Parts: sequence; C-alpha cells; structure tokens
Amino acid sequence: MKYLFLAGLLQLVLFSSFAQVASVNNRADQFNVDKGRLSLDGYDPVAYFKMGKAVKGKSDLSITHSGIRYQFSSEQNREMFRKQPGLYEPQYGGWCAYAMGKDGSKVEIDPETFKVIDGKLYVFYNKYFTNTLKSWNKDEVQLKKKADANWYKFYHL
Repeated sequence: MKYLFLAGLLQLVLFSSFAQVASVNNRADQFNVDKGRLSLDGYDPVAYFKMGKAVKGKSDLSITHSGIRYQFSSEQNREMFRKQPGLYEPQYGGWCAYAMGKDGSKVEIDPETFKVIDGKLYVFYNKYFTNTLKSWNKDEVQLKKKADANWYKFYHL
C-alpha cells in the first residue's frame, strides 16, 4: 500500500513537471522571439514605461521569464521586471498589435514603434512606408477588442 501511494505521488510530480515544461515551451512557440528566445529584439521592456521610449538592453543584463529572455538597460530595470514581469511584458506576445486586431496574424514589429495603453505595452510594425500604429490609432477600441480575442486563440493562461 505504501509503494502504491509513493508510485502515485511520483506520477503526480512527474506530470506536474511535464505540464510546466510544456507551458513554457508553448509560450516560447507563440511569442515573438528570436532563435535564442529573446523578446523585443533586445529592447528593455521596462524603459517603455519608465522613460517613455524604446531603449536597447544589454546582453549582460538579461533574465529569462517563463522561457522568454529579456534584456535591460540598467540593473534597476531588470529588478523591476523580476519583481513584476507581467506588468512589463508586451501584449500579444510581442507581435504587432494592429495585425493581431485586424486579422489575427502574427506580424513582426519595430520595437521603436509602440504605445502604452492603460499600463500595457503594445508594439507595432513600421517598415517600408507602413506604420501600423497610425492605423491602430484610427480605430483603437475595436482593434484592441479583436486583438484580445484573436490572441486568446493562440495563447491563454
């Protein structure tokens, strides 16, 4: 009886560990990251909020949160992120907010084209004479509702 209990407990622990690894892998698979799982092309997610601008992070000031790596421009920013990562992570996994709202597509971004709305970071595509932030601003409320619903199809906690 004792061995049966221990075997069951071991299975529970192994399943729980597997589920956590699968969750981290799913997150990295759905988020806009490079091959090294770096988000925001290495830009500091905290700087968008603190400084109101995009600031390139440093590779020696990085941390990995749930399978995604972030770089920071200062030790203070790294510590702020470490304490509350959900506050600073980009919406929609770092994909273009406009494209996610328009048709649910995952489109690369220009990390220097962003908007903070209600304490959340949204990033946008901006290349080849196409700045999607301008299009987003024309119909932000509807696009955000659609983007929220579309992102949920890809990833939900």
